[in-house]
Amino acid sequence: MTGMLRISLARDTEEHLQAVLGLMDEARNWLAFKVADQWARPWPNRQVRDARVLRGQMPGATWIVWDGSRAAATVAVTGTPNPAVWTPVEHDLSERAVYVHRLIVARDYSGWGLGAELVDWTGLRGRRLYGARWIRIDVWSSNTALHDYYVKRGFERCGTCRDPCYPSGALFQKPVSKIAEPAAPLFSVADEGKLGTVPPPHRGAD
Repeated sequence: MTGMLRISLARDTEEHLQAVLGLMDEARNWLAFKVADQWARPWPNRQVRDARVLRGQMPGATWIVWDGSRAAATVAVTGTPNPAVWTPVEHDLSERAVYVHRLIVARDYSGWGLGAELVDWTGLRGRRLYGARWIRIDVWSSNTALHDYYVKRGFERCGTCRDPCYPSGALFQKPVSKIAEPAAPLFSVADEGKLGTVPPPHRGAD
């Protein structure tokens, strides 16, 4: 690590798109080694997946954690649910929530607690910006090790996506009130002036 990491909004540039896709490809290769099928194939195909990731950067929903010029992690954050995944039948969607997507940490930063701090940061930011009560995440259905990780982080299983073809269909949530500010943050925020932006709606699977 070259110094304190910094987090900033991804821009709709080829450089930032490739930074996010590179993190996804690295995670996919590592997960294959761990005998997990998450991201084994771009969903539903690479062209659509790449376009979806780029769209997520254009409205300002995607954040990248940088270590110098290197992308160390990324997360996509939205303030409204994907209606194909979160339905009012199983969840009270009138309650304000922040929705986390595409959380990825480069393998060289494994063990730093960077992913956990990113999750907490999104929850605290959602509460600060628009009074979010919940932090919610849809998790790859077959990655039970990741399910256990979120449970250990205080999340509760809260349903399943009704579309059986949707790959990230295990749903978890946690009250933002249970998140504490970090005593020694791993990253600083580069785009302070943009912290007042409410994250836009999610537009598809990761």
